[in-house]
Amino acid sequence: MRTILTIIILLNITQIFAQQNADDKYKKPLKQVLQEVQTKFGVRIKFDNKMVADKWVSYADWRYRENADATLANILTPFDMKVNKENDSTFKLKEYEYYRWSVEDGQKKLNELAALYNDKAAWEKRKAVLKQQMLEALEISPLPAKPASKTILANKRTLGDYTVENFAIEMLPGVYVAGSIYKPAKIKGRIPVVLCPDGHWQACRYRPDCQYRCTTLARLGTIAVSYDLFAWGESMLQFKYEDHRKSLAQTIQVLNTIRILDYILTLPEADTSRVAISGGSGGGSLTVLMTALDDRIKLSAPVVSLSCYMYGGCPCESGMPIHFAGGGTDNVEIAAMAAPRPMLVVSDGQDWTDHVPQIEMPYLKRMYGFYGKDELVQNVHLPTEGHDFGINKRTPLYKFIAANFGLDLKKITTASGGIDETKVMIEKENAMYVFGDKGERLPANAIKGFDALTKMFR
Repeated sequence: MRTILTIIILLNITQIFAQQNADDKYKKPLKQVLQEVQTKFGVRIKFDNKMVADKWVSYADWRYRENADATLANILTPFDMKVNKENDSTFKLKEYEYYRWSVEDGQKKLNELAALYNDKAAWEKRKAVLKQQMLEALEISPLPAKPASKTILANKRTLGDYTVENFAIEMLPGVYVAGSIYKPAKIKGRIPVVLCPDGHWQACRYRPDCQYRCTTLARLGTIAVSYDLFAWGESMLQFKYEDHRKSLAQTIQVLNTIRILDYILTLPEADTSRVAISGGSGGGSLTVLMTALDDRIKLSAPVVSLSCYMYGGCPCESGMPIHFAGGGTDNVEIAAMAAPRPMLVVSDGQDWTDHVPQIEMPYLKRMYGFYGKDELVQNVHLPTEGHDFGINKRTPLYKFIAANFGLDLKKITTASGGIDETKVMIEKENAMYVFGDKGERLPANAIKGFDALTKMFR
């Protein structure tokens, strides 16, 4: 019996070493290698077994380096995979994310970009190149013809000292973007416009924080415009949710914003000299891009979005090749194209905006300094907060817009000086539908499906 056991052990050892020579590329199962890395370095690697199934690491034992970080990079790169480091001893396995770099790589790229220009003239020349090439990357140079249909307006209601009216615009033949327009109940003369593109939060633009923001902006004395992301909200009457994760979504959301602005600025009460845009997260990415592309926008406030090492985790932010414009750019350089128009950057300590005061702001101050206007770019950093558009993000937005557009902040403040959002009436989702509870009022010419949309471009 002992002899048989010895033979079995020897056979197993022989088999193990037979799999780990140069003839077999020293290969081991990926799952086994990750387990060995955990043991060797005393770390934890979180992963789904489906991600590692049937994957083998060639030259496995040759990939070890002095620490877990370098070792894992050597092991995972051939699989187009990476780990996110949650803390000093915990990693999470992920597919490679083209849009998320290390902080060090993001800062290095920003420094390389900063070295391309040392004065206003050089920057203006590069900015012109970036703008044209980004429009070409989005496939909207020249802009597609605008449909001649009228804007659809529905369900106007007066809610205390403000009004809300739903709208839909045909932005391409048979393609509609829907939203709601918030205004003061009483308007005298021309008032500012604030575009409020949505981010990737649950409940779309119908959620309370979006209603708080748009209503309070209206009570402050502006026309605030909230509208759907592509293939979210009422856009899902025409497209599927998964269509939002396709690259063309970025182009459609830019076009949506252009068409909405085209319409809003025809209103007799709209002041074309006071136009702002402010969105959070993915809406912040659109805020930065639209300000770079559309000179009608005079003020911008990207919230919890701007970063040198995060290019936008959704294809609607980074799916089209805008970041290859000018030989390569990033979101911070694109944001600098706003200069010298006033810009407020709201950041926090719990997402990819965590380094804004140390990295992004010095760059932006330098760029605004080319115009002698470095005071016009500001940052509110909330180091203990996370990725949301809560009251502590909304408050500096209200103050920034009031200060730059000459509005009376007292309209929305309490006796003690705090922001008063108590007069906001939170509506049910269907109150903000323009096409009816079941989409029954969707125009007859509305296209259905992503294939029909792509034919307009390709």
